[in-house]
Amino acid sequence: MIGTIVFLLSFLLHVFLMPGHTEEEMKISTTLICSLLFTCAGFCIAAPTDPARPMVVVNEEDVKRDEPPPHGAIGMSTAYRISDAAPAPRSMEFRKRVLHPKAEIGLHRIDHDEVYYVLSGEGIVNSDGTTQPLKPGMAAYLYKGATVGIKQTGAQPLSLIVSYPNAVRQTAP
Repeated sequence: MIGTIVFLLSFLLHVFLMPGHTEEEMKISTTLICSLLFTCAGFCIAAPTDPARPMVVVNEEDVKRDEPPPHGAIGMSTAYRISDAAPAPRSMEFRKRVLHPKAEIGLHRIDHDEVYYVLSGEGIVNSDGTTQPLKPGMAAYLYKGATVGIKQTGAQPLSLIVSYPNAVRQTAP
């Protein structure tokens, strides 16, 4: 398709540069040339440069590890670093974290938007000093530049999904 457009464009330019055209013919030629240039530019911009990479399917048990929660190591948690199993470069992080009783992800400043989605248990999320209780089916959308954290409350562990964009890495972690 692009080859046809380039051929037509070169033909029109050749005709356009020949002497003896009326003003109306010059306007029509100029309009056609501009239209073809924009069409060609659109194809070049919209055309995918690389095919999509194959999907990655991850079993959470394969990426499970017990560790202190990030940003302060307050208590214990079970981390499921699901997106770490996807080869770099990748543009997002998707993790499951289970905060054991009295554990918390300590306050930290985020340089991207971030979502905490509660699967089970209860907790309190903090964003710039404002706290809100969370329970299953609730999500906290946290904005870039905020200082955020979340702590487990209640009798059951707090199981949540944490997702955010990341800087694209060139190699796997």
